[in-house]
Amino acid sequence: MERLDALDGYAAAAGKWALPVLALWILARCVRSMLRERYEPEVWGWLEASDGSRAALKHWECIIGRAKSCDVVINRDSVEKTHAALIRSDDGQWRLHDLSGGRSAAGRQRDGGGGVDIRDGQALTFADQRMVFHDLDEEQRALAERSRSVPGMNVSQGITLLMLTIFEVLLALEYAGALDEARRVDAALGFAFIALMQWCCFLLMRAIDRRGYEIETLAFFLSTLGLAVCVSSTPGDILKQLLLMLAGMALFMFLGWWLRDLRRVRALRWPVVALSLGLLALNVLAGDARYGASNWLSIGGFSMQPSELVKVGYIFVGAASLDRLFRRRNLFAFIAFSAICVGALALMGDFGAALIFFVTFLVISFMRSGSFATVFLAVAGASLAGFLALTARPYIARRFAAWGHVWEDPYGAGWQQTRALSAAASGGLTGVGAGRGWLHTIFAADTDMVFCLVSEELGLLVALCAVLAIAVIAFFAVRAAARGRSSYYVIAACAAAGMMTVQLALNVFGSTDILPFTGVTFPFVSKGGSSMISCWALLAFVKSADTRQNASFSVRLSSRRSLADYDYKEEGGQL
Repeated sequence: MERLDALDGYAAAAGKWALPVLALWILARCVRSMLRERYEPEVWGWLEASDGSRAALKHWECIIGRAKSCDVVINRDSVEKTHAALIRSDDGQWRLHDLSGGRSAAGRQRDGGGGVDIRDGQALTFADQRMVFHDLDEEQRALAERSRSVPGMNVSQGITLLMLTIFEVLLALEYAGALDEARRVDAALGFAFIALMQWCCFLLMRAIDRRGYEIETLAFFLSTLGLAVCVSSTPGDILKQLLLMLAGMALFMFLGWWLRDLRRVRALRWPVVALSLGLLALNVLAGDARYGASNWLSIGGFSMQPSELVKVGYIFVGAASLDRLFRRRNLFAFIAFSAICVGALALMGDFGAALIFFVTFLVISFMRSGSFATVFLAVAGASLAGFLALTARPYIARRFAAWGHVWEDPYGAGWQQTRALSAAASGGLTGVGAGRGWLHTIFAADTDMVFCLVSEELGLLVALCAVLAIAVIAFFAVRAAARGRSSYYVIAACAAAGMMTVQLALNVFGSTDILPFTGVTFPFVSKGGSSMISCWALLAFVKSADTRQNASFSVRLSSRRSLADYDYKEEGGQL
């Protein structure tokens, strides 16, 4: 009998270690798949100087100037640091936009403000530098069409997804031993449904010849942990959580398709501004006050956080295309839009969301201007606004006062965080078991303190894998930025990744008392419909920046031009 008990103990221990091992393996395979793909720069045209040297146009939107950060660098004192922009439309038409105040021209035409159409073989002038534009011909397009690469071809993404399915099966088995019979069936059906969703999405991507599935795999891994949190804390909401996850996936697919055409994106910018401001205004006027912040809106028996959906609209509008970046009226309009968003959140008392929006504003403004001075002024202004907020909102001041001192008042200001830290410590590396923890009985454990909840039940290793999954998504967005076809995709992807990363840091470090407790959610993992939907939508922006062949459904299937296919003289894009 004692021998059987010992074997049961070994089996239970092995089961506990199986989850972190699988989580680490899934993460490692996704990272390996992303890094194994060899990016081949796309070439969409050339600029030829009088000495015969050529500079490749490797993006749909290329900055020309003297600055080293330009896509095409012209080493002449007469040329401005950012002198002009060459922009390609979806149908292959190029336009020259002057950024120097009238010193760029296409032949005898000068840019009157909206750009000048250019064609193959046309002469362009940048101050006293004359260059000839060359577009791709049909033969070069056909040659490049035959040299396609498949992302992650050495790492089977189907096997990675199978490992995630095994992870979900093991979670369901753990809950089977911790829940009563009725809840046990609900949990099993919940994990079966999410497994079905991820395989249907995978097969759909394969059906449309898309093979880059690492980002989606990481999102489903995080969503699986989110379902586990729901099963532990509120088993009665399993169906609701799954339906909201399905809605988020649908929005992810729709937004990815919509981003394929930048003309559609530009046409929808102002309606999205109006919708975002309308939601915030409605929230300010009719929002429900909960625990110091009126950031909830109840409509027809359903509750939502408009700020979560406004995140998507904010990035959709903020990532303007390159021909708008250097126009002051557009920059001022975006600053005004940002100020209204942050101001509305401050009026609601949602300090955490206001901070996330502000940091996202810094990311977008720096990528648009490239100026640290602009960022410094914005930070200085925000510091003043933050000081005023602390003065005007006593509950925010109390949170800051408790920061770093939660153990001095464990039954008052430090009630939530001391319990969260104790539960996380009791979980150790492998956790006490799914559904066997006690932290879920504490208020907001499944939202604001979800990192500690996962640490308690599934272990610190699995919780850290969740953190690393968001970090990998952010790294992928930054890595893809240098190869993005359009500045819209690049800025949107980096802003979305930055928003999720800041949100993650505030949640994890706030619940562990490393940062002030701001009450924001953990992307994909925290329970809540508005947050889940917005996270899937933000993921579409990250996906849109992926230019690997056949990787993203946001990028149209078109010729990939390899630099090795063409013979021209270039030295680092400098002329």
